[in-house]
Amino acid sequence: MSDRVILVTGGHGALGSAVIQAALADGLKVASIDHGRSHDAADGVLQLGGVDLTDPAEAQQAVAAAADHFGRIDALLNIAGGFVWQTTDDAAPAWEKMFALNLSTALNASRAALPWLKASEEGRIVNVGANAALKSAAGMGAYAASKSGVHRLTESLAEELKSTSVTVNAVLPSILDTEQNRKDMPDADPSRWVAPADLARVILFLASPEARAITGALVPVTGKV
Repeated sequence: MSDRVILVTGGHGALGSAVIQAALADGLKVASIDHGRSHDAADGVLQLGGVDLTDPAEAQQAVAAAADHFGRIDALLNIAGGFVWQTTDDAAPAWEKMFALNLSTALNASRAALPWLKASEEGRIVNVGANAALKSAAGMGAYAASKSGVHRLTESLAEELKSTSVTVNAVLPSILDTEQNRKDMPDADPSRWVAPADLARVILFLASPEARAITGALVPVTGKV
């Protein structure tokens, strides 16, 4: 059992769940923050539900609760987020929603966790960007713009924290092999997509002490897409 404590946002989702399972298998201590309240918690996971990470005050309260419970936080994995496909002339633009779910959640959680991460000998922040944000496509404007914001947050934080123990990196997945994506794209070949368990391994490597030489990186994890 490791003494390292990782804090996962969006822990109820497909990727968050995969990361938590892999972290527990590695003997890490885990706290999970999610907007949802009811979830079958894995043994040993501190579940902090009903948290709106788009609200800085709620983010601060949840992160502090995790730190109080474990006495430390060594890594923050910003997995919380959302996706919408819509063209620019949609009657109900989702730009603000995408920025709130994808960028504000990562920003608020990071700001809240920084005091504990700086106190760690090997502090880590790992964000989830998107390969689709490198060049947008039709219907992807709001999502891609918000994830591009995550990329810039990652780069800026990495530079700001170079004098500390904290590294900041992001993974840029293509299409995750999830139940929802299979339903939305029934004619696609999911074997070419990225399995959540495989992306989880990359995230946990970047969150580990062994990744101390990497900071400010935007790591593509695109499978065969």
